[in-house]
Order: sequence, then C-alpha cells, then structure tokens
Amino acid sequence: MARKGHRPSKAPTAHPRFYGRHAVLAALDNPERTVRKIWGTREALGGLDIPASIPITFADVADLGRLVPGDAPHQGLVIEVDPLEDIWLGDLLQQGADDQRPLVVLDQVTDPHNVGAVLRSAAAFDALGIITQDRHSPPESGSLARSASGTLETVPWVRVVNLARALEEIAEAHFWRIGLTGHAESTLGEVMGKGRIALVLGAEGEGMRQNTETHCDQLAKLPISDKVESLNVSNAAAVALYAIAARG
Repeated sequence: MARKGHRPSKAPTAHPRFYGRHAVLAALDNPERTVRKIWGTREALGGLDIPASIPITFADVADLGRLVPGDAPHQGLVIEVDPLEDIWLGDLLQQGADDQRPLVVLDQVTDPHNVGAVLRSAAAFDALGIITQDRHSPPESGSLARSASGTLETVPWVRVVNLARALEEIAEAHFWRIGLTGHAESTLGEVMGKGRIALVLGAEGEGMRQNTETHCDQLAKLPISDKVESLNVSNAAAVALYAIAARG
C-alpha cells in the first residue's frame, strides 16, 4: 500500500547538541535516538547508565558552556545526536485509528521555544502527535529539546511538504479539523463535539494562512478576556488540548 503524507528526505545537517538534564536523559532513554557523544561534569554523569558505545568526555562547567549557545542552562550535561527518523503521516493516523486522541497541526510556527512548549502540552494531554510543514518549522535543536522538556523523544512529530494536502488526509481519517483563530464567531467548546479532533493553530501575529483556514471544517476561538488580544500559540494549544481532554 502506498504511503501518503510522508516527510521528505532530510538534507545533510549538522548534528544538534542537546543540553539540560530532562532533554539529555530522555534522549538516552529513547531507543530510536542515536546519541553520538556526551560531555558532562563528573557530578552530573555520576550514576547515569550510559551505553559503552557512546564516547564520554568529562568537562567542567566552563568547558560545557562553550559547547552550547550563550548562557544556555546545560545543568552539567551536553550530548550530540542524530535527528530522529522521519515519520509518515499515514502511519501516525493508522496508529490512532481506534482512539480519540487529538492531533495538533501547526501552520508555519517557526519559533523553537513555542514548538517545544507545544510538544510538552501534547504529551501532557496525550495527543496523538504534532504535524508541521517541513520548510516552515524549526529543526531539532538544543533550545527546542529543552523547551520540550524530554517530550521531543516521546511525541510523534510529522513534517509534511504540503500542509493543505496533509489536512485532506487527516479529514479522510475522520478527524474534525478545528482552526483556532480570534476572528471566529464560535468558541471551541461550542464546536468540538465528541469525535476525533485535529487542532490547527497558526503562527503568532500572522495566524493561519487563508488556504489553511479553508482546509478546516470549523473555525473557533478561545473565550479569553478582552483584556488581552490573544494568547501565545503554545499557551493556546495547552488550553485547547485541556478543553478537548476534559469534554464530557
């Protein structure tokens, strides 16, 4: 059977470096992740069960600081990794065929901290996975992995070439595609129903593109106070995922 909605082959990239205890331990625990090297203080490395195949370099705090951007909080641990293997959208949709877990679709959300925070919320509320465009989403990086607090290793992340086509495939899998936007007339609670939901969110400022909105079944807004214009995309995702999880 032909696979649809797959992520294109990656171009050669540098090996990202992750830092911070949550991101590093999650990567070491993920059998799908290849860890190439690890640097750490003797204190931070003490007690860790590190496979013999991974080269270990003991380093002091100042040396570790030179391996990561700026004042990144490495907590005594830095690793170099290979990016995770591609995930096919069709395979992800098939995995969730018998349950009600939601999908999160991000339309050109490029900030790694926001995507990392969305991954964390997706894990907290047991989402099936997240879907982004290949060219308009951040690569795996230390800042993204730290923001995700280990969930980069556990939440399936599908990158697609054509988001509109992916949304069509999602509809074929019987998801109700709800686009969150402040100009919608109805609230999320009024439109989400009882079925499978794909939650679609756009970038801050620009919001969803018009073509993405036309590939949603329903547009909805969160019932926020008029004291603020909008929520950060990762905060909006967290609130919406909670609402979906808590529906009666």
